[in-house]
This record gives sequence, C-alpha cells and structure tokens, in this order.
Amino acid sequence: MEDTLVKSLKSAGIISAAALSALALASCSAGQITQTSSQVAAVNGASADSEDGTVAVRDVTVVVDEEGDAALKFTAINQDPSMTEHTLDSVEVDGAAVEMDSATLGRDCVLVGDSAEGLDSMPQAENTGCIEYTETSLPNDDFAIGGNLPVVFSFDTGEVEVTATIAAPQQTPGTFVRDSVPEAH
Repeated sequence: MEDTLVKSLKSAGIISAAALSALALASCSAGQITQTSSQVAAVNGASADSEDGTVAVRDVTVVVDEEGDAALKFTAINQDPSMTEHTLDSVEVDGAAVEMDSATLGRDCVLVGDSAEGLDSMPQAENTGCIEYTETSLPNDDFAIGGNLPVVFSFDTGEVEVTATIAAPQQTPGTFVRDSVPEAH
C-alpha cells in the first residue's frame, strides 16, 4: 500500500512540475514589449506638432515620380482650441523652397499637399469648406529613394521641423509589368 502511495505522489509531482513548466513558459512573453511593436514602416510619412500644439503636420513625404520630378506630400491641420485661423506661409525641403500656394487654415481645417498626379489620383472630399488641396513641387537635387531629408514648415505660429522619407509614388495595382526573365540554356 505504501508503495502505491509513493508512486501516486511521484506521479502527482511529475504532473505538477509539468503543469508549472507549461504555465511558466506560456507566461514568459505575456506583457512583454517586442522590438518591433512601436516601429512604423518607412513609407509612412513623418509627423509633428508645433511647439504650442496649435498646428500639426502629418504624412510628410518627399515623392519622386518616374520622370524625376519631386513634390512634397503632406497634411497640415489647424488644431488650435482658441478657434484662431493659422497660415502656412512656406515650406522648405533641405533648404529648397517648395512651390505651392500659401493657405489659411480655419479651426479644425486641413490642407492636403501633393503632386498634381498625386492629387488627381486621390479621392477628394466634396462640399466641405474645411479641406483644401494644393499642388506642390520642388527641385529634385538627385534625391535618392529611401533616403531622408529635413523639411521645415513655416506657420504664422512658428516652424515645424520633420525628417521626411523620399519615396516613389504608389503604383496603381495591375499597371506594373515586369520584364520577362530570359530562359537558361
């Protein structure tokens, strides 16, 4: 009888140890932050707010098309709680002026900038006075796709600085045809 009791206790101990091991292994990663959990793909544009928080820029990207023409893609937002209008006076990319119309942004209004081609392919809101669109262009000083450039937005409230990725425009699905691969002999 004593032999059976000892065997039962040993079995229970082994089962308990196995269950505790499984529980310990399962909880090892619980609540942990992964190395990539806070990373964003390079194709997402840069974002920043003015020092006083009244204006913001989002999705800032230098776009270079197949012909080598460059433009600045961005969204500027007036988020001033005092209901004050703000003006985007100018933008520079690596010290070069971006060609665009200056714009006044009412409270909660948005200015979307992009190349002419980018604006044409972008779905645009209709019948709203709070979203403006402006065409942008800038000299391409041998921009390397995948690189980064400093961008300075000059608002009436001050400057907003970001580092923007240089990207090729997104292609329409189904329009890119790869060259055929020659046959091996």
